[in-house]
Amino acid sequence: MDDLRTRIAEAMDLIRTFTPLKPAIGIILGTGLGGLAKQIKKETVIEYSDIPHFPVSTVETHKGKLIFGTLAGKKIVAMQGRFHKYEGYTLQQVTFPVRVMKFLGVNTLIVSNAAGALNPLFQKGDVMLMSDHINLLGDNPLIGPNDEDLGPRFPDMSEPYHGALIALAEQAAIDLKIPLRKGVYIAMQGPALETRAEYRFLRTIGGDAVGMSTVPEDIVAVHMGMRVLGFSILTDECFPEALKPALMEDIVRTAKKAEPKMTAIMIEVIKRL
Repeated sequence: MDDLRTRIAEAMDLIRTFTPLKPAIGIILGTGLGGLAKQIKKETVIEYSDIPHFPVSTVETHKGKLIFGTLAGKKIVAMQGRFHKYEGYTLQQVTFPVRVMKFLGVNTLIVSNAAGALNPLFQKGDVMLMSDHINLLGDNPLIGPNDEDLGPRFPDMSEPYHGALIALAEQAAIDLKIPLRKGVYIAMQGPALETRAEYRFLRTIGGDAVGMSTVPEDIVAVHMGMRVLGFSILTDECFPEALKPALMEDIVRTAKKAEPKMTAIMIEVIKRL
């Protein structure tokens, strides 16, 4: 664990040469969801490649920038682009920026992703609030030695997404008159999308949406005592009875079209924190 502490310290040292900002709110923007960055009053932008031990985004739609600034009157830090297990990174590497965020001062983390709809009552273009998750990544970012100063050996996961934040987001959506779904997100390894039989299985075990991210970041955030709020934009319909090929350009197009709804809710939540 000394190595992890050293890597965090080295990343922090570099970041502090750019900015003294101590944001209380962290944001992770997923596939096709970088538009929120335009709403941030930026003070400092750092390339991931400049930060020691930060992975580099290899997915075209992930910009790879750490943004410091103000949003809805609050000091925030935002990751414009995230990392995934399917890129070849370990889950410890995937979640390293979350640990750095905690050391920067973040106590509330808002995560977003693009996901496929499993619930037949949902449709592409919907925004879904994550009420819970199922980890089918076959891995966990907390495997290995544990530093009790960072978090407990066996963190409780009975509330992976904070109930008070969920209620705040639901009220914000009502006030903004934006329809908001709520459901269980399942994380798969990827990068291949699932088969009809797999979608049927995922629905059977209680999934409402499926994607390839977010769960590792949530686990580490909870481990470090952060409150987490999660959003999914449903970009395709994973209904085995009427399954159609899913093309990445269509997924990104749907994400960008639906993003303003999610962004409006997120900004309103941040304003009310």
